Amino acid sequence: MSNVKIFADSTSDLPQGWKDTYDIGVIPLYVIIEDQTYRDGLDITSEDVYSRVAASGTLPKTAAPSPADFMAAFTPAVEAGHDIVYISLSSSLSSTYQNALLAAGEYPEGRVKVIDSLTLCGGIALLVMKAVRAARSGLSAGEIADLLEQYRDLAETQFVVDTLDYLYMGGRCSGMQNFIGSLLKIRPLLKMIDGAIVPVNKIRGKKEKAVEQMLQNALSDVDRMDKELLIVAHTLADEDAQFLHNALKEATGADEIAVIHAGCVIGSHCGPQTVGLMYLRKA
Repeated sequence: MSNVKIFADSTSDLPQGWKDTYDIGVIPLYVIIEDQTYRDGLDITSEDVYSRVAASGTLPKTAAPSPADFMAAFTPAVEAGHDIVYISLSSSLSSTYQNALLAAGEYPEGRVKVIDSLTLCGGIALLVMKAVRAARSGLSAGEIADLLEQYRDLAETQFVVDTLDYLYMGGRCSGMQNFIGSLLKIRPLLKMIDGAIVPVNKIRGKKEKAVEQMLQNALSDVDRMDKELLIVAHTLADEDAQFLHNALKEATGADEIAVIHAGCVIGSHCGPQTVGLMYLRKA
């Protein structure tokens, strides 16, 4: 049995079955609504977030775990004899990574390795599963960290939002962009590039067109895909997610295509009916 325990934060949106089967530690970010603070995935659901936004017109705030939160999670594992590899939400999007580094500095050198995923949601989940398999094969924490730094540069994460309202309220697009986008029914196709969210396509018309464009973007890369695991992630967009799952299954022959539900923090910034597609390119 490996002495390395893998940790991620709640923005990885790992299915409960994976967390249980592989003993993955998950450290929640926070969602703040009307001065009340909730732990992502534990104290509040995505549906709660969307209904409160609809009622108030105010976007929730989100906050990173503190160094003390990380230490509370890491210390029992370290005391049990485990080394730790923690895979963080992109440092460009949150102070989660920096706080994890501060916590790691409180342990003997090498006991806690912190990796900046440079991505989010299913992109993190892909790296987590690579780390789990590496740990089970007997690799050390340092070896796993080195491996993940290679894999993160091969991660492809793209997603389509149904409305610009959440991005606008969160300060990620201007009021004029929001007005014009709504008026012309523009659906932005977004991608993680160097740890940041970047628009790569703007599709006018129905959301289905944007989802199809996202699929075609991925399939143009099919020969370079690592087909061990592909991920479709969504926020209350079951039909879009099932469409992508079926299309990817037919076109790629991947070993596994997992459909996961994005949690409260991701949903607070992207809104309901968002759907994403994540995979790794071959090393």
